[in-house]
Amino acid sequence: MKIFFALLLTFSSLLSATSNAASKAEIDATADETLKAFYKHSSAGKALAAKASGILVFPKVIKAGFGIGGEYGEGKLIVKGQSAAYYATAGASIGFQMGAQMKSQIILFMESSALKSFRNSEGWKVGVDGSVAIANYGAGGEIDTKTMEQPVIGFIFSNKGLMYDLSLEGSKFTKIAR
Repeated sequence: MKIFFALLLTFSSLLSATSNAASKAEIDATADETLKAFYKHSSAGKALAAKASGILVFPKVIKAGFGIGGEYGEGKLIVKGQSAAYYATAGASIGFQMGAQMKSQIILFMESSALKSFRNSEGWKVGVDGSVAIANYGAGGEIDTKTMEQPVIGFIFSNKGLMYDLSLEGSKFTKIAR
């Protein structure tokens, strides 16, 4: 019975975060701040972003779980320096997990064909509709050259800086109206 109430509490907190859907202005402001923080933490990421066909920014992705977990966040797609569309990301997981965290995600579409595939999908799922190479850093904070050659590159970070050994596998991105 305790597990049931823990799960109920976990998902109610996650749902309350999602029920307070952000406005277009809120998403724009927090996404812009997130990009500034990202550029501050990673000069190599900033250089890649300048070459990207599109940048998908999720300022706050909240993940919570107790055996069964879920995550949700809202963000925007930037194409040619302009807000092009708004998206939600969601995912679920089962396994040993307990607690909650907030993270930011930035996904760079390095090839126009990858961006076109993403934009034309009804709900783009990582690992099914496309893969996202999570940025790996080498000596001196440089991004691994193999990662730099990928069509879609993801960065996951928090207010404490870039986060390592995380995955976007199973995350689904769906266009939302704002």
